[in-house]
Amino acid sequence: MAQRVPALDRVFTAEGEGPGDLETLRIAAAAWRSQVLAPATSKVPSRRAHFETWSGLDVPDVLTPADVPGDYLRDLGMPGQYPFTRGVQPTMYRGKLWTMRMFAGFGTPEQTNERFKYLLAQGQTGLSTAFDFPTLMGYDSDSPRSLGEVGMCGVAVDTLRDMEVLFADIPLEQVTTSMTINGPAIVLFAFYVALADARGVPRDRIGGTVQNDCLKEFIAQHAWLVPPRPAMRLVTDMIEFGAREVPRWNTVSISGYHIREAGATAAQELAFTLADGIAYAQSGVDRGLAIDDFAPRLSFFFDVHNDFFEEIAKLRAARRMWARIVKERFGAKKAESLKLRTHAQTAGVSLTAQQPQNNVVRVALQALAAVLGGTQSLHTNSLDETYALPTEDAVTIALRTQQILAEETGVASTIDPLAGSYFVEDLTRRIEEEATKTIRRIDEMGGMVAAIEKGYPQREIAASAYRFQRQLDAGERVMVGVNKYSTEASGPIPLLRVDEGVQERQVANLRRVKAERDPARVASALGTVREAADKKAGAPGSNLVPPIIDAAKAYCTQQEICDVLREVLGTYSDPAEF
Repeated sequence: MAQRVPALDRVFTAEGEGPGDLETLRIAAAAWRSQVLAPATSKVPSRRAHFETWSGLDVPDVLTPADVPGDYLRDLGMPGQYPFTRGVQPTMYRGKLWTMRMFAGFGTPEQTNERFKYLLAQGQTGLSTAFDFPTLMGYDSDSPRSLGEVGMCGVAVDTLRDMEVLFADIPLEQVTTSMTINGPAIVLFAFYVALADARGVPRDRIGGTVQNDCLKEFIAQHAWLVPPRPAMRLVTDMIEFGAREVPRWNTVSISGYHIREAGATAAQELAFTLADGIAYAQSGVDRGLAIDDFAPRLSFFFDVHNDFFEEIAKLRAARRMWARIVKERFGAKKAESLKLRTHAQTAGVSLTAQQPQNNVVRVALQALAAVLGGTQSLHTNSLDETYALPTEDAVTIALRTQQILAEETGVASTIDPLAGSYFVEDLTRRIEEEATKTIRRIDEMGGMVAAIEKGYPQREIAASAYRFQRQLDAGERVMVGVNKYSTEASGPIPLLRVDEGVQERQVANLRRVKAERDPARVASALGTVREAADKKAGAPGSNLVPPIIDAAKAYCTQQEICDVLREVLGTYSDPAEF
């Protein structure tokens, strides 16, 4: 039986709206179930014997204030106030809409620059850069390892010259740019800062985010550069440099998205993401930084999956948990340090190749959940992304989905419209409880790096993915058009095809840069990077960002810099413990 909560009693009895005793509500609910619900169910049986969320949490038939334990002001508060359950800004979307940030990147920097300009002309409000697989792994376009992959799943960036072309005619001081890269994030970030320096844009005026979440790579995505502990050093170097030199830049975007895409439940995504955040915060503090000097620039990135209310509750729980973690565990004093600011993306794993037009509906509902959950930035997937990178028409529909939500539905007019929903508040509490249990277990293992080395999050995610696939195969879960309501294959849809000649052109451009640069300056710059990497992390002159910026300005290639880091800091192979 839920405990009596005086705060809720007072809310319930305000203006004489109903009985003030929560026990009366419990009795009334029990009577309703036996006298009203049971007879109705005997006539029209439930569609399922058991209702649960996509993550396996029980879904109750109906809830009342008696089922939502807690103190209103302590657990919810008001928008823009601790613990930020109701949103990190007092006005939310009444003051400023979320940033509409569509992922873009394919082929050469010239091609992606054209797509950037197209999206900005269509009303997009922030850039988001996808890099090709060689770039993600720290290899140049002329590497034998890059054969057949250059420009295929994102844009190829080998040197500062490519960055110059990629952002040609785009004012860096007026747009915010997100870069989705992790292992070599320090190099791409250095390229961007070097570009701003070359254009005369002050570093304190450029804004954006670099994903730079090495821990989720070891957990879920597997695009790493060096082993976990050296990787943490690179992330911490960027946090330290960003706090001092680039105050508007989020130097790490703590990402649950790929964890969820790998098969985690909502509660696991939340737990592992916040545990990663704890590890980065602790690393910064261990480096000697004050938590309030860098916590305001830690950002997050969550998946928004199919279960509408579960995803809303997850985002609400995330804000409350992070606020309490940063305040109670790290002693933060500034309100800005306690705010979990997040980008969200609709669930790529939920898209289907069968009946791809259905993906437009899925994405719209997931986007609505993200907005009702209070995201600060949103990417909506395109209907064709199970086949290829999106066409202009497909990405326009995805962008228009956000614009229709913002301009036509009215959901942006009310601050936190679902607060007070007994179901949403109860689900928020239960997701928080599940995630907290997992974080405690990670703490007992010695923190997230140690847990990764033991294979704990990897095993948990694999088990959840297997369980879900078994449910799908058995028909216990429905994917419309896949295992129910399927039809004969429809005709082909238009697809974006990347010209295979991209690699030849990109390699020719790279050769030109190498022929034109100063070899002595390149050798000197790489030597300075090696010296900094050799030093103990946190020692004077050990921060790797400044020497890598200098190497970028000397037109050292990404692989040349990454090869130095691999040589000094080591390489890593997945232990594959399942």
